Amino acid sequence: MKFKNLLILPLLLLVNNLSFAQKETADWNGKKCAVVLTYDDALNIHLDKVIPALNSFSFKGTFYLIASSPVVTGRMEEWRTASKKGHELGNHTLYHPCDGSLLGRDFVTKDNDLSRYTVARAVKEIKTANQFLKAIDGRSERTFAYPCGDLKINDTLYYDYLKTDFTAARGVQQGYLPAKTVDLSNVNSFVENGTTAAQMITQIEEAEKAGSFIVFLFHGVGGEHALNINLEEHQKLLLYLKKREKDIWVTTMVDLGKYIQKQQAN
Repeated sequence: MKFKNLLILPLLLLVNNLSFAQKETADWNGKKCAVVLTYDDALNIHLDKVIPALNSFSFKGTFYLIASSPVVTGRMEEWRTASKKGHELGNHTLYHPCDGSLLGRDFVTKDNDLSRYTVARAVKEIKTANQFLKAIDGRSERTFAYPCGDLKINDTLYYDYLKTDFTAARGVQQGYLPAKTVDLSNVNSFVENGTTAAQMITQIEEAEKAGSFIVFLFHGVGGEHALNINLEEHQKLLLYLKKREKDIWVTTMVDLGKYIQKQQAN
């Protein structure tokens, strides 16, 4: 009997260790990592090419809309249809103001210079954009994306006055973090420009190794923006994600934010 017990004990320990390892590597809605596909600035290419591609794989993306953009106001029904398909319409402000006082910001106009804004003006415009987006999709839960990744108006973190309006805010700093340490006021992301599918797949693999998630930040996909990736490379990325669907949770920013909130509350 003692000999049998000695044999059983290592087996029990092995089973427990395997269960623990499985739990440790399946932290993202039961999968090994999470991937969020985000697209900024409300481009025609998003409606014409990206959303049909995502729909063909049954993936949901997050589209950060500039509420005043003609591509939003002139194609409102198409954005509404996208929302009904499960895509998130995120808030990218009313006019996309960026800090024109920084180096390399010659493209920023006087009217859309965040450094000339008051916090009250920024907050009002973002809340107005939220109301407009709700008129399109009827939703109250939403996430925010900082234009140009600018977090401050002078020395003030303006999102501090908007935290109750959003589930999370996407920044532009790279990083592979565990859910418990994510700052939902400045969620890490990876800006893609001229990136190949192979490079993006490597980034996903790094997130998986770290037991983390990755938020992709796209602008142009096949054109229409200075920051751009090739449409075929984007398609290859989607094919990879579909093949890895058992291991990778492809989700929206708002659903990722809610999941992280729950993890941090426990």
